[in-house]
Amino acid sequence: MPDVLLVVTNCPDEAVADRIALTLVEQGLAACVNRLAPVHSLYRWQGNVERATEVPLLIKTTRERYGDVEQAIRHLHPYDVPEIIAWPIAAGYAAYLRWINQETQTTVIA
Repeated sequence: MPDVLLVVTNCPDEAVADRIALTLVEQGLAACVNRLAPVHSLYRWQGNVERATEVPLLIKTTRERYGDVEQAIRHLHPYDVPEIIAWPIAAGYAAYLRWINQETQTTVIA
Protein backbone atom coordinates (compact mmCIF):
# COMPACT_ATOMS: atom_id res chain seq x y z
CA MET A 1 0.00 0.00 0.00
CA PRO A 2 1.47 3.40 -0.96
CA ASP A 3 1.99 6.14 1.59
CA VAL A 4 -1.20 8.19 1.34
CA LEU A 5 -1.23 11.72 2.77
CA LEU A 6 -3.88 14.22 3.73
CA VAL A 7 -2.51 17.68 2.97
CA VAL A 8 -4.16 20.78 4.41
CA THR A 9 -3.91 24.37 3.28
CA ASN A 10 -6.01 27.44 4.03
CA CYS A 11 -6.82 29.94 1.29
CA PRO A 12 -7.82 33.60 1.57
CA ASP A 13 -10.97 33.15 -0.53
CA GLU A 14 -13.01 30.72 -2.64
CA ALA A 15 -11.41 31.79 -5.92
CA VAL A 16 -7.91 30.87 -4.73
CA ALA A 17 -9.21 27.65 -3.16
CA ASP A 18 -10.94 26.63 -6.39
CA ARG A 19 -7.88 27.46 -8.52
CA ILE A 20 -5.58 25.38 -6.31
CA ALA A 21 -8.03 22.46 -6.06
CA LEU A 22 -8.68 22.34 -9.81
CA THR A 23 -4.98 22.54 -10.67
CA LEU A 24 -4.04 19.73 -8.28
CA VAL A 25 -6.74 17.38 -9.59
CA GLU A 26 -6.27 18.25 -13.28
CA GLN A 27 -2.50 17.69 -13.03
CA GLY A 28 -2.93 14.36 -11.25
CA LEU A 29 -1.22 15.63 -8.11
CA ALA A 30 -4.29 14.90 -5.97
CA ALA A 31 -7.04 12.34 -6.37
CA CYS A 32 -9.56 14.52 -4.56
CA VAL A 33 -9.70 17.93 -2.91
CA ASN A 34 -12.44 18.90 -0.46
CA ARG A 35 -13.16 22.60 -0.07
CA LEU A 36 -14.58 23.16 3.38
CA ALA A 37 -16.76 25.96 4.69
CA PRO A 38 -14.91 29.15 5.56
CA VAL A 39 -13.23 29.22 8.97
CA HIS A 40 -12.19 32.09 11.19
CA SER A 41 -8.45 31.99 11.83
CA LEU A 42 -6.55 33.77 14.58
CA TYR A 43 -2.75 33.74 14.30
CA ARG A 44 0.42 35.68 14.98
CA TRP A 45 2.16 37.09 11.90
CA GLN A 46 5.20 39.37 11.94
CA GLY A 47 4.66 40.27 15.59
CA ASN A 48 0.97 41.08 15.28
CA VAL A 49 -2.14 39.10 16.12
CA GLU A 50 -4.18 38.74 12.94
CA ARG A 51 -7.70 37.55 12.15
CA ALA A 52 -8.86 36.21 8.80
CA THR A 53 -11.63 34.23 7.20
CA GLU A 54 -10.07 31.41 5.21
CA VAL A 55 -11.21 28.50 3.05
CA PRO A 56 -9.60 25.16 4.05
CA LEU A 57 -8.69 22.50 1.51
CA LEU A 58 -8.27 18.80 2.33
CA ILE A 59 -6.03 17.30 -0.35
CA LYS A 60 -5.68 13.53 -0.85
CA THR A 61 -2.37 12.55 -2.41
CA THR A 62 0.64 10.29 -1.93
CA ARG A 63 4.02 10.85 -0.32
CA GLU A 64 5.55 10.46 -3.78
CA ARG A 65 3.56 13.47 -5.08
CA TYR A 66 3.91 15.66 -1.97
CA GLY A 67 6.79 17.76 -3.35
CA ASP A 68 4.83 18.57 -6.51
CA VAL A 69 1.70 19.36 -4.46
CA GLU A 70 3.68 21.73 -2.23
CA GLN A 71 5.29 23.41 -5.23
CA ALA A 72 1.91 23.92 -6.95
CA ILE A 73 0.33 25.38 -3.82
CA ARG A 74 3.28 27.72 -3.26
CA HIS A 75 3.07 28.88 -6.89
CA LEU A 76 -0.71 29.50 -6.81
CA HIS A 77 -1.12 30.78 -3.24
CA PRO A 78 -0.92 34.53 -2.56
CA TYR A 79 0.41 34.22 1.03
CA ASP A 80 4.14 34.70 1.62
CA VAL A 81 4.11 31.62 3.87
CA PRO A 82 1.02 29.51 3.14
CA GLU A 83 0.02 26.79 5.56
CA ILE A 84 0.92 23.47 3.93
CA ILE A 85 0.93 20.52 6.30
CA ALA A 86 0.55 16.81 5.66
CA TRP A 87 -0.61 13.91 7.81
CA PRO A 88 0.08 10.30 6.90
CA ILE A 89 -3.02 8.15 6.64
CA ALA A 90 -2.46 5.29 9.11
CA ALA A 91 -5.48 3.27 7.98
CA GLY A 92 -8.39 3.50 5.58
CA TYR A 93 -10.64 1.63 3.21
CA ALA A 94 -8.18 -0.25 0.98
CA ALA A 95 -10.14 0.37 -2.24
CA TYR A 96 -10.20 4.12 -1.56
CA LEU A 97 -6.49 4.24 -0.79
CA ARG A 98 -5.76 2.30 -4.01
CA TRP A 99 -7.89 4.82 -5.94
CA ILE A 100 -5.83 7.72 -4.52
CA ASN A 101 -2.66 5.94 -5.61
CA GLN A 102 -4.02 5.22 -9.10
CA GLU A 103 -5.16 8.81 -9.67
CA THR A 104 -1.81 10.28 -8.63
CA GLN A 105 0.55 7.88 -10.40
CA THR A 106 3.38 9.61 -12.20
CA THR A 107 3.68 8.66 -15.83
CA VAL A 108 7.08 7.45 -16.90
CA ILE A 109 7.85 8.10 -20.56
CA ALA A 110 10.31 5.58 -21.99
